[in-house]
Amino acid sequence: VSLVVNVASECGYTDSHYKALQQLQRDLGPYHFNVLAFPCNQFGQQEPDSNKEIESFARKNYGASFPMFSKTAVSGAGAIPAFKYLIDSTGEEPTWNFWKYLVDPNGKVVKAWDSTVSIEEIRPYVTELVRKIILKKKDEL
Repeated sequence: VSLVVNVASECGYTDSHYKALQQLQRDLGPYHFNVLAFPCNQFGQQEPDSNKEIESFARKNYGASFPMFSKTAVSGAGAIPAFKYLIDSTGEEPTWNFWKYLVDPNGKVVKAWDSTVSIEEIRPYVTELVRKIILKKKDEL
């Protein structure tokens, strides 16, 4: 299970989202789950630093242990293929930082949320998908 998020270091949502994303990673990471962070400077120029500086910021300030990808475009004509797929699957295109997409183990996009939706509001959806994996693995034993 993956929660794909376009992140930014200088956004009003940065502190609350990074803390909650890391907590979610800590709680569910051992159970077939990952936050996948895609730094993006498209919205309000709030991710101006280099890839190395962005990763250092997230690791140092929030203990981010989830994968951090290179800074990229997540919306419009220049969006990377992964985000084009997420957008095509949901009909929802990021309009700001910390847009979130939940992807099941088969690569199907389950749901998308905008920046105003907290990670705690999303947690039940993530937990349910992870629970299904655990139960399936248990049945296979």
